[in-house]
Amino acid sequence: MSAFVGLPGSITLVGAGKMGAALLQGWAAQGLSGEGVAIVEPQASREVTALAAARGFRLNPPTRAPAEALVLAIKPQMLDAVAPSLVADAGPDTLVLSILAGKRVADLVARLPAAKMIVRAMPNTPASIGRGISGAFACPAVDDGRRGLASALLGAVGEVEWIESEALIDAVTAVSGSGPAYVFHFVECLTKAGVEAGLPEEIAARLARATVAGAGELLRQSGDLSPATLRENVTSPGGTTAAALAVLMAEDGLAPLLARAVAAARRRAEELSG
Repeated sequence: MSAFVGLPGSITLVGAGKMGAALLQGWAAQGLSGEGVAIVEPQASREVTALAAARGFRLNPPTRAPAEALVLAIKPQMLDAVAPSLVADAGPDTLVLSILAGKRVADLVARLPAAKMIVRAMPNTPASIGRGISGAFACPAVDDGRRGLASALLGAVGEVEWIESEALIDAVTAVSGSGPAYVFHFVECLTKAGVEAGLPEEIAARLARATVAGAGELLRQSGDLSPATLRENVTSPGGTTAAALAVLMAEDGLAPLLARAVAAARRRAEELSG
């Protein structure tokens, strides 16, 4: 079914909104196809519908057999409404891979009592182009085989960082799960600042987008060089970059602002538990 060694022979994806679709697109881009994939999404987008048809995935099948992997990608607030229809899908041998922000292993067991092999993970939307990163936690009952399945599913769309404490998943959510939105907003702000400096909006937008995309790729390809070193490499003493960084690195600058943003996202993830 897939070119990826270790992917399960059957997958049920519950939820194909932004994140679920990103995972699905990432899997498909790497060759995943076949009727072994079932998608449960009553409001499937045209893109998901077309992808299912092209790849032979079963979209909202009237019946489905328990899959080796049950991937939960619904909104956390929908868990109570959806869980009763999933009880038969989550047996003691099923890998339950949850990307529900804030919903803990105990929350999932309370709704899916037969489930034992539960992995909580938080990918991010660059998964849709194979450049995502996921933080993942496996509950103690998860064996090496199911952990390998989770690594294959998440690794097909990007990097995977395993963490040893479930409590850290909320921090992962706040840093990398929500992080792409922070970067996109930075591009918006940089564009606006360029316009206020006198640039035409179209040019400011292209400059900001290309700058952030290029800087990100430079960071990716720079090996062991730290972000601080890269920053220093582009900063001449007394120059224009140094003048700007004096604002961004001030006591009330970017660092404390991001710290507050990440803390707010983590608090919200904690509020979604239960």
